[in-house]
Amino acid sequence: MERNSAACVMEWSIELEKALRSKKPGRLLEGISEISPRLQQLSKEPDPSPAVYHLFDLIPGEDKLFSNAIILRLANAFEFGDKHTRVCIVKAFLFEYRKRNKRKEYKGVLCKTRVHMQAELLRRVKVQAALFAAGCFAELSEDFACVVLEMLLHMMSSPETLPAIRLAGARLFAKLGCSQSLANNAYKASLKLLLEFSDEYYQVAMLVSLSKLSSKSTILISQQVIILVAPTLSQNSWPIILIAISMQVDLLLLFLSHEKTLHLRATALRCLHFIFSQGMCHVPVNGYLVKRLLSILDEPQIPTSMLCEVLKTLRKVVSQLIQMNLLFVVQFMLSHFQHFSQMILCMPPNLPSDVLEFSKLLSIAANGSRSPIMTESLLAISVLVDMSRRLNGSTGMGSLVRCSSLQPSQVILLIIDQITILVKPILDLCQADSVEFQQVNCLFNLLFLVIREYLDLHVLVLDEISVLVKSLSYSVDLKGEKSRIIRSKLLFKVYRFLVAFLENLTAAGAISTEVFDKVKLLVDLVCQSNLLECYTYTLYSLLLRCQLIWGNMGNESEGSRNPDKNSGISLDNYSMKQELRTIECAKRMLAEKNNWPAYRVGVYALCQGDWLTSTFIFKQLVLKVRSNSCSCWVKSLVQFADSERKLELLLLPKQGLETYKLHLMPSSNDLGCQDAASNIKEHIYSKELATAYNGLCSSLETLKVGDLKMGHTFFFQHWFLSLRVKVIKAVVDIVNILGNIQFDQYNTTNSGKVENLMVGYLISLQKITQISLQLKRLAREFDLVTTSFIDMDKKSSKIISELAMSCSLLAFCTGFALYIPSLIKPISNSGLGILVRDLDAMLVQNLVGRLGNTNHETSKNLCLLLEAGRNPMDCFHMQSRTQACKIGSKARDILSVCNYAVSGIAGLKSKANRVHNEEGLSQLPKDGLKLMYDILMKWMQIPFRTPTYFFKFRPCRGSELFAVNETRNPDGIYVSPGFNLSLNLCLQLTNVAPDIPVRSKNLYCMLYSRVSFQETAESGVNNQQKQGSYQACETDDMVEMNEKLLQYVTECSTKKSNKRRRGNNDGEFVNSFVRFELNERGQGFSNCLLDVSAFPVGSYRIKWHSCCIDSQGTCWTLPI
Repeated sequence: MERNSAACVMEWSIELEKALRSKKPGRLLEGISEISPRLQQLSKEPDPSPAVYHLFDLIPGEDKLFSNAIILRLANAFEFGDKHTRVCIVKAFLFEYRKRNKRKEYKGVLCKTRVHMQAELLRRVKVQAALFAAGCFAELSEDFACVVLEMLLHMMSSPETLPAIRLAGARLFAKLGCSQSLANNAYKASLKLLLEFSDEYYQVAMLVSLSKLSSKSTILISQQVIILVAPTLSQNSWPIILIAISMQVDLLLLFLSHEKTLHLRATALRCLHFIFSQGMCHVPVNGYLVKRLLSILDEPQIPTSMLCEVLKTLRKVVSQLIQMNLLFVVQFMLSHFQHFSQMILCMPPNLPSDVLEFSKLLSIAANGSRSPIMTESLLAISVLVDMSRRLNGSTGMGSLVRCSSLQPSQVILLIIDQITILVKPILDLCQADSVEFQQVNCLFNLLFLVIREYLDLHVLVLDEISVLVKSLSYSVDLKGEKSRIIRSKLLFKVYRFLVAFLENLTAAGAISTEVFDKVKLLVDLVCQSNLLECYTYTLYSLLLRCQLIWGNMGNESEGSRNPDKNSGISLDNYSMKQELRTIECAKRMLAEKNNWPAYRVGVYALCQGDWLTSTFIFKQLVLKVRSNSCSCWVKSLVQFADSERKLELLLLPKQGLETYKLHLMPSSNDLGCQDAASNIKEHIYSKELATAYNGLCSSLETLKVGDLKMGHTFFFQHWFLSLRVKVIKAVVDIVNILGNIQFDQYNTTNSGKVENLMVGYLISLQKITQISLQLKRLAREFDLVTTSFIDMDKKSSKIISELAMSCSLLAFCTGFALYIPSLIKPISNSGLGILVRDLDAMLVQNLVGRLGNTNHETSKNLCLLLEAGRNPMDCFHMQSRTQACKIGSKARDILSVCNYAVSGIAGLKSKANRVHNEEGLSQLPKDGLKLMYDILMKWMQIPFRTPTYFFKFRPCRGSELFAVNETRNPDGIYVSPGFNLSLNLCLQLTNVAPDIPVRSKNLYCMLYSRVSFQETAESGVNNQQKQGSYQACETDDMVEMNEKLLQYVTECSTKKSNKRRRGNNDGEFVNSFVRFELNERGQGFSNCLLDVSAFPVGSYRIKWHSCCIDSQGTCWTLPI
C-alpha cells in the first residue's frame, strides 16, 4: 500500500529541518526544492479520515502539526536566508501556486483552516517579500490578497516609488482575483491608476492586468455603457437599437486608436482576443467593435503579427455572434472602405448594415486565404470554414449564406487548391517534418469539417481528391528514394482523409455505386503508379475491401455488382480480383523486408474484416519474428484471422471461384422454402464451423502463453477473444441442436413416433431457450468490456457495443418460445428444465435498451410480444456508456435481422393464438425451429469486426484493495465466531496512464463472501498467487456482481441522503458496499462491516468488485 502525504509529512518535516541545518554546500537549496512537490501533494489530498489514521497507525492531527512546521521553517529561512535561498523558497510556493485548481476554492496548505499561525507567517514573510512572492500568496488566499491590495495602492500612488517597482506592481494587480468582491475593487483601483502615469510599458502592464481581472468577475462584465441610437423611423427603417459595450472592451477600443503606439495597440488586440477566448458568451459584441477591427486590416504597414491577431479576434467575435443567433446592428456606412464598391453593388437593396459589415469580413477572409504568407492564409480559411459551417441551415442569414465566399463548394475548392500549392515545396524539400507538411494536415482537417456538414458535395470532393492523387502519383520524380517516401507519406494523409470521409458517408447512408466507382478509379491511379512505396499500394488496395464502408451500399438493380440484395458488393468478381491484387502488394512489401509496414497493413486488414490478407501477412511474419512473446502474439493473430476467414467462407454461396477450395454452404435462399429445415444438418453443421471454433480456442490459448511472457499485457486481447469464443460456442450449440432434429419424419402416421418427435422438439426448444440466458450474460459482459478500459477510443467502443447488441439480439431470438404460451407451457410442465423467472421480459428489455431511438417501431413490436399487462424489466440500472447503437453500417445489419426476427416471432405467436386443435399445436415447435434456423442464417451474415483497441498494448487500469481489521495481526484478518467483521480499507488505482484526460472522482466497491468460499489456509495462499490478468474474464459471478454494484451507485446518485448500505446478508451470502473519495494520487479510504456471524468456523475468501465515477458522471469498471 502506497503511503499518502499524511503518513509521510513527519518524515518530510524532519528531512527539511536537516537540510536547512546542513553545512554541506547545496544541500539547503536541494532540500527546499524537494519540498515543492510535497507541498502540492499535501494540498491536493483531503483531511485524513479515521480509516487513514488506523491504516497508517497515526495519531489524529499529527499531519497538520508537521505541515505547519514545514511552512514556518520555510518562512524562517526566507527571513534570514540569502538571495539564493529566498529565490528557491519563492519557487517552492510558485510551484504550489501554479498547480492549484483555479476553478475550485483553494483548500491547500496555506488556507485559513490548515494554517493556524497566519499572523506569524505574515510577520516573517510579507515585510521583506518580493512583489512576485506576494502575488503568489495573493492567489492562494483572499486574506493575503486583501493585504496586498492595500499595500499596492499605497505603493503605486507614492511619488517615491521607482518605475521598475511600479511596473512590477502593475503586473501584480492581475493576481488579485480570487473573489468577486476583491476583483471588483482591484479593477476600479487599477483603472484610476492607469490614467495617472503615461509610461508606455506601465500602461501595457496595466491593460493586461485589467483584462485578466475583468475575466474573473461577472460583475465587471455585466456593467455596461448603454448607447441609444434612434434613427428616423420610416417604413424601411430599423427600430431603436441598443448597443451594449462592456467597460473593458470599451477601454481596449480606446487604445486601438491611431494616436497610440503600435506596442499599445498590439497589447489591446491581444487583450481583446484573450477576453473573447475565455468562452464568455455574455461579453457584449457590437458593430463598432467589428468596424474598428476591420479598419485595422485596411491600414498600410501593419505588422503581420497584428494582422493575424485581428483575424483571430474577428474569428472569435463572429463565432460568438452566430452562436447567439443575434447580430448587433450599427447604423453607419461603409463607403469609406477602399476597393469595396463592387461588393456593395452586388448586394441587394435594403440590406441591413450588419450584413454589409460581415460581408466585409468575408471579403477580407477570401483575400487573405490566398495570401503568400501561409499563416495568414490558414487563419483566413479557418474563418471561412467556421462561418460556412455555422451558417449551414440558417434561415435568418440568407444574404450571408448566398455570398460566394461562403459557398461550401468554393470553400472546398479553396482548401484543395491550397493543398496543391503546398505539395510542390514539400516535394522539393523532401522533409516530412517541414512546416508545409503540418499545414497540409491542418487543411485536410478543415476540409473534413466542411464536408461533414455538406454531404451532398461528396462527388466534388472525390473528383478534386482524384486530381490531387494523380498529381502526386504521376508527376516527374527527380529525387529518387527521398521523393518516393515523401509522396507515400502525402498519399497516406490523403488515405486517412478518405477513410474518415467514406465512413462519414456510410453513417449517413450516402454510399452508392457512383462513390464506389470514383474510389475504384482513385485506387487504380495509385496502384498503377511506380513512384510510390508498396505500403501505399497495399493500403489503397485495401480501401475497396472495407466491409464497414461497402457492406451496406445501396442496391441498384441494373448493376452486376450486387447480385444478392443482402450481400452488398463484398464478394463479387471484382472483389476477388481486388483481394488477389492486395495480396500481391503484400508479397512485394514482404519481399523488400518491410516487416513493420507489413504488420501495420495486416493489422488494418484484420480490423476491416479482410481475413485472407491478414492471415497471409501474419503467416509470413511468424517466420521472421525472433522474440518468443511476440511470436506467440503473431501466431495468435494467424489463428484468429484464419478462423474468422473460415467462418466467413461458411456463409458464401457457391460462385465457381477457384480461389476458395472449400465446400461452401448454400444460403437459406438457395435451400427452398418447403424442405429448408429438413436439410439443416446437411448444410449448416459442417466441419468448417467446428474447425473455426477450435481455431479460435487455439488462438486464445496461444495468447495466454504469450501474455505470461509479456507480463500480462494482453488483458483486453484475452478478454475480447474469450468472449468471441463463447459466442461461437453458443452458435455451435445451436447448430448441434438444430442439426439433430428429424424434420422429415414428422409426417409419419405412427402415433408413437409422433409422440417421440414431439418430445424431441420440446427438448430442443428447452435447450435453445437455455442458451438465451448464456447469450444475455455475454451481451452484458461485452458492456463490461467497454466500461473497463477508460482509454478506449470511440470507434472501438462502438464496435464492442454493436457486438453486445448482436449478442442481445441472438439471445432474444433463441428465447422465442418464451413469447408463445402454447410452446413454453409444455416445456415447463414436462419438467425438462427450470427457466429463469421473467426471462422473457429481461430479454426484451435488454434488446430495447440497445435499440434506443434508432427504431421506435421495432421497440414497440418487441414490447407487444409480452403478455398483456406485463412490461419489460428494467435491468440496466446506471449505464456507464450509451449502449444504444447509432445507425451505422453494422447497426443497420443488426436492425434488419431484428426486424425480421420480431416479425417472424410475432407471426408465429399470431398463428399459435389461432390454432386450438392438437394437430395444429403439434406443428408449432417445428415451425418455430425452422424460424430459428432462418434467423440464425441471417444473424451469421452480420460482419464481425475487430476494434482497433485490440492492437493497443498497455496494462489495464485497475485497483488494489488493502484491508486491516480493528485488531491488527500480521498473519491475516481474524474475527471471533459469531461476530461481525469490521474492516478499514484503502482502495488504490493502478496502471493510471498520465495521458488519459478522464479523471476519477468517486470510487465504489462491493465486498462479498459466501459459505462456499471456504478454503484451507494453503489453498488461499495459492489462489492469491494465481490471480492474474485474466480474473475479470474468468470470474463466473463478475457480471452479476457488477449489476449489484451499479444498482448501488445508481441509488447513491439519485438519493439526496447518500447513506451507506450494508448489502444483503442471508447467512450463505454476505456483502457490503463502500464509497471512497479519491485523492490526486488515486487513493481512497473508508471502512465497512461484513456480517459473517452466521458463517461456520473456517477460512473464507472475500471477493470484491469496484467501479469509479469520473468528473463527467460516467461510471467505469475497474478490473482487478
